[in-house]
This record gives sequence, structure tokens and C-alpha cells, in this order.
Amino acid sequence: MDSLPELTFGQRLKVYRERSGKTRAVLGGLVGRSAEWVKAVETDRILPPRIHMLDRIARALKVDVSALAGELGDRTVAVNGPEHPTLPSVRDAVNRLVVPGEAESLAGLGKRLALAWRARHLASDHRTVLGGLLPGLLRDVQRAALAYEGDERRRAQALLVQTLGLTQMFLAYQPAAELLWRVADRAMVAAQESGDPEALACAGWFLCQVHRDAGDWDTAMAVTLDVVSALKPRTADGNANLLALWGALNFEAAYTAARAGEDGWAWQYWDRADRVAQRLPQGFYQDQTSFSRVIMGAHAVTVAVELQKSGEAVRQARRHDAAAIPSRPRRARHLIEVARAHYGKDDNEAAVATLRQAYESAPETICFNGYARQITLDLLDGPRSTREDARDLALKVGLLS
Repeated sequence: MDSLPELTFGQRLKVYRERSGKTRAVLGGLVGRSAEWVKAVETDRILPPRIHMLDRIARALKVDVSALAGELGDRTVAVNGPEHPTLPSVRDAVNRLVVPGEAESLAGLGKRLALAWRARHLASDHRTVLGGLLPGLLRDVQRAALAYEGDERRRAQALLVQTLGLTQMFLAYQPAAELLWRVADRAMVAAQESGDPEALACAGWFLCQVHRDAGDWDTAMAVTLDVVSALKPRTADGNANLLALWGALNFEAAYTAARAGEDGWAWQYWDRADRVAQRLPQGFYQDQTSFSRVIMGAHAVTVAVELQKSGEAVRQARRHDAAAIPSRPRRARHLIEVARAHYGKDDNEAAVATLRQAYESAPETICFNGYARQITLDLLDGPRSTREDARDLALKVGLLS
């Protein structure tokens, strides 16, 4: 019998942690996370951890994982997202040893990669499209990195960084944490071997996200600021793409600070990123990071949501037109953040309406986003006025059959 039936997961965790006599710092150390991460979980500022981390926490607290998880155990798969049908072929491509052989021209590979990024931004079913493209791209770009020598090999390594970044975007929110780490680590090695500052910026941007999403905010911030510092002297040469990547890294610092609840630092880094954005040509849009002038409004919403300032997030959202974001999945991601803000203000009707807009923009974004899935599940038991819309959405994203 569950003795804590009415508590959220975070509240439940706090009760069991205090019963065990452990501080947040001690529990965090036992499971490889910071005290700030434990606090964020306990206060329900971030989604409950995945099953493997639940097991580590339960062992550290010496409680049964089912008691710790409560009803979450029945919902964790639904909230964490499904496995895309093409994940096995992408996993095989990541894991397979590529042997040397005849390599495609770097120009040809560059065109294929550019088309893949374009498809990622424009296709509503972007994961399905990428799942079909990535196995061949991963094989051929890795083969080029083995076959070429000198400057051509370094250029191939830079292409590999972009390919691995695209792979990370495909893998995100799927049950493939081990692949995410492997891809992010390999991208950083390839970036360092390429000697290309843009490749280093791109790899650093992706690596920061893996650390942050794992709850290791200190490392995420350290990685980000190290790359920001290394690239700063190179940003005055007029290269818009490198400048945009540098701006994106400054925002990643803002995002990480916001996730950790550091209000002042979060907005300070957002301001730095915004100043970089204003230096970019009008209409410039960086493919890997979506960094641009137009994205800064969406970034402001994200910072406010992560700081649990739902009212500020809604105000920021009203100041910026989501339709101006050219990337369909990035627009959908922004709309999910706006829905989180409305939900935080108990405006359930606005929350579900905004999630429906996100679905219309890019169904495969909302289908795999944990926050969107969690809000949709919660609204199924919410006010009568939103239940029908929530049920319709839940059917579309696969939460109900």
C-alpha cells in the first residue's frame, strides 16, 4: 500500500531522503549529481529522472524503487517518450565499425549534409526523415575521415561533427542515453582533430546539452564557458556562422544557469547572447543551433520558464511571434515552452491550445518531448473544459490508443 499517495514525485523523494537522514549534497554525491539537481527534482522544477536513475536513488535511500516512484512507475515510459521506429538502424550505424574504403568527395558529402539539415528544419516528420538519412551519412562521412589526409581529413572531421550533431538531435528524448553520450564525446574528439573553431563550437554546444539534461549542471557550465572563452578572440573576423555559434553557447550558459535556479546569471548570459544576435545579419539563421535574432524571444521564454517565472514567460511569449521561427521543430519546441508557462499559471485552456499549435507545426517534436507529454497526461484528469482537447491530443501523440 502506498503510504504517500497524494505527493508528487519530488515531494515523495524529499520525504524518503529526510527519513534516511541524508542531505541533498550527500544524496547527490551518491548518485553522481549535485545538491542543486536534487533540489530541482524535489521541488518538481524538472521532470522526474528516468528508470536507471530512479533505481540508483532508491538504492542510495534504501527503499524499494516502486515505493519511491509511486504512480510514476506506470507513467514513466509514457512521459519519457517512445522509441522511434528507425532508432535501431541509427543505433546500428553509430555502433558499427567503419572500415577504410573509397570515399565520396567532400563537396558531395557537404551537399548531402546541408540537405539533411534543411530537411530537419522543414519537415514536420523530421525524425522519420533523419532516421532514413543518418545511417548512410554516418557511414560515408566516417569513411571520408579515414580515407583523406591532411587538410582534407580535417575538413572531413568537421563534417563528422555536424553529422554527429544531427544524430544527437534525432536521439534526443528517446531511450538511448548511452548513444547520446557516445555521439557527443565522438563529436568533441572530431572537432579537436579538425582544428576548426566552428566545429569546436558546434561540438561544445551539443556536449553542454548532454551534461545539462543529465543533471550535471556544473560540468555543462564549465564546458560551455571553456568553449566560449576559447572562441572569443576568433569572433571579430566577420564570420557570421562562428559568431552565431558563439552566441548560441552564451545562451546555453543562460539556459544552464536558469535550470539551476540562478536568476541573475541566467539573464546576464541571455543579455550577452542577445548582444551577439544583434551583430548578426538580418535574417541569418544558424542551422545547427537555430541561433539568430528571431530566436532570442523564444530563448527569453525558456529562461523564464526554467526559473519558474510563468507570468514573465507568458509576457515574453506575447511579445514575439512564434510563426517567425523558420524551423518547424524549433517553432514547436518554443510553443511547448509557452505551454509550460501557461500551465504554470493554471491556464489549462491556453496550455492545451498551445500544445495543439505545437503539434500542427511538428508532430514528431511534441510526440517525443517529456514536458509536452506530461502536461497532456495531467490535463486528461484536469478541468472538464480541457479534457476533450487533451484526450484528442493524447491520442495524436500516442499517449492513448
